[in-house]
Amino acid sequence: MNAAAEKSSRQQKDPERHARVGAAYALGAFVIWGFIPVYFKAVAEVPLLELLAHRTLWSMMFVAATIIIADRHNAVRALLWNPRLLVKMFGTAAILAVNGLIFIWAIANGQVLQSSLGYYINPLVNVLLGYFFLNERLNGLQMGAVALAAVGIAIPVVGLGEFPWIALSLAGTFGMYGLLRKTADIDAVTGLFIETVLLAPVALVFLVYWNIAGGAVFTERGLGLDALIVASGVATALPLILFTQAAQRLRLGTVGFFQYLAPTCHFALAVFVYGEDFTPHHLATFALIWTAIAIYTTDTVRRSKKRRLGERA
Repeated sequence: MNAAAEKSSRQQKDPERHARVGAAYALGAFVIWGFIPVYFKAVAEVPLLELLAHRTLWSMMFVAATIIIADRHNAVRALLWNPRLLVKMFGTAAILAVNGLIFIWAIANGQVLQSSLGYYINPLVNVLLGYFFLNERLNGLQMGAVALAAVGIAIPVVGLGEFPWIALSLAGTFGMYGLLRKTADIDAVTGLFIETVLLAPVALVFLVYWNIAGGAVFTERGLGLDALIVASGVATALPLILFTQAAQRLRLGTVGFFQYLAPTCHFALAVFVYGEDFTPHHLATFALIWTAIAIYTTDTVRRSKKRRLGERA
């Protein structure tokens, strides 16, 4: 019996344990993502582009070690011989870099609340992307949820004159990233490795130039900060690997519940730890977004139960 067959056999014999393990992986992934602003606050003195470049290189090394341990060489080799898929992965790599740049800038500039809003509305952005690009139909409740979210986003624009570009940029770029990855037949770990490999030359050239120009922080501010910079690779790759393991063991709807842990942690950090402004306009925005999420999630669960009942009949 091969490894895949043995794994499937274990899943069938003890599905509850399998689900518990999946839930532990999901909890680990989203808790790390939820408290990642604490890490980026700790390295706020590192120039933004330098940190992004180090994040790319150390992520590549961490994921490369994971691929070696998991013996996924064949998946990497197959992808390297697929030009069309490589072009798509280059697109996802570029989008991921932009998303990371916006996120790190937001944390460094006291905009954790906006990052929270962005990742709260991301599932609803995914619904719209599915409608426009994958011909996924929207029912009345889903359309209502999207409309509520739109009203919520409009409130700070009208009331405060603030356009939530950070939130919309984070939700939009991560949504596009998910859309492209959904249409690419490649697992998350291999995909992340290829993405970092594609970005690595740019990151390396920038770091060499930055060191020659004398603006680099790495190796100049002590071992503590250097260790934190190196840890950016683990902080980037580890939660994604945990998420992949969770997705293999849990229903997509269950994973969807866990995904709200991260922006909830961001929200708590922004309001109760970092003391960011939280006006009545912000409260109204988040209240409408939370209501939209509740409608969308309830509808998803209802439809999932109905589908399972139909399959049993």
